[in-house]
Amino acid sequence: MSNSHLFLKSCFPRAPLQNGLGRYVCQLQRVTLKFCKNNGSSKGMREFIENGLVDFAKENPGVVLYVKPRRHRTPVLIGEYLNGEREWLNCRNSTKEDILKWIELLKTQNGPSSTMRLRKMWHTDVPSIQGTWSPFMIRSPDMNVVSFPSAKFSQPLDVEKSATEKLLEIYKEQKQN
Repeated sequence: MSNSHLFLKSCFPRAPLQNGLGRYVCQLQRVTLKFCKNNGSSKGMREFIENGLVDFAKENPGVVLYVKPRRHRTPVLIGEYLNGEREWLNCRNSTKEDILKWIELLKTQNGPSSTMRLRKMWHTDVPSIQGTWSPFMIRSPDMNVVSFPSAKFSQPLDVEKSATEKLLEIYKEQKQN
């Protein structure tokens, strides 16, 4: 274990504002597009601004878009979220499709999650050495090489009759007598 977690912000994992339980609230608040009008590395950003920016703005009315030209600078994409976090992306020599993909990624996130250390609600001094459980742990390894359907692993299920089926049988017996 390294000590890099000492400098990260510590938090408990949770959905912001219980997002998705009632209705979905997009966490991306604003996007700032910074670019150079002349620099060749900003060509993709300029193409996106000319061709794709209006369409994105119409599809996402809850996201505010700022366009900021700057001289002799690398193109930058900055996303700001409802929780106050900012994510900064360098878009040097990116195409307009790449920039659209980056903006869609920012739109689906809750903020820069890599900058926080997730904590658990419990602690133990003796962690388990058994490993994580999965539903495939107790299965026979013979099933890995069998081609299905197989007579060996296809056993009839012993399912009890439902109450409706039992009542229908009783009714048919009474009807016959």
